[in-house]
Amino acid sequence: MKLSILAFVGAAIAEIVGCVAFWAWLKMGKSIWWVLPGVLSLAVFASLLTLVDSEHAGRSYATYGGIYIAAAVIWMWVAEGVRPDRWDILGVCICLVGAGVILWAPRALTQFEIQVPLPVGQP
Repeated sequence: MKLSILAFVGAAIAEIVGCVAFWAWLKMGKSIWWVLPGVLSLAVFASLLTLVDSEHAGRSYATYGGIYIAAAVIWMWVAEGVRPDRWDILGVCICLVGAGVILWAPRALTQFEIQVPLPVGQP
């Protein structure tokens, strides 16, 4: 679980850095050379998500969405100097609760996850 949380946080940082590089190039008139570290950072982001302890990619991505929202609001505050208001904080809390439910809720095995042993001699 600790590795998953670290992977989510690292992925959020890498994604924000990658997106900011493109933002700087396209919206702030920075050099196209900003795109290269942006692409590398986005590759790190995608790689980090594969470290999450989840059997289903969609569940991992959905959980990450809540972490990303929190990281984006922190970025807004730290890097852009815009203090989050109560609605930003409430939205982050709702998203983090939802992310926790998606990742850690107890689940029964579905018909697709139940392992049925094959008879001896069957492929």
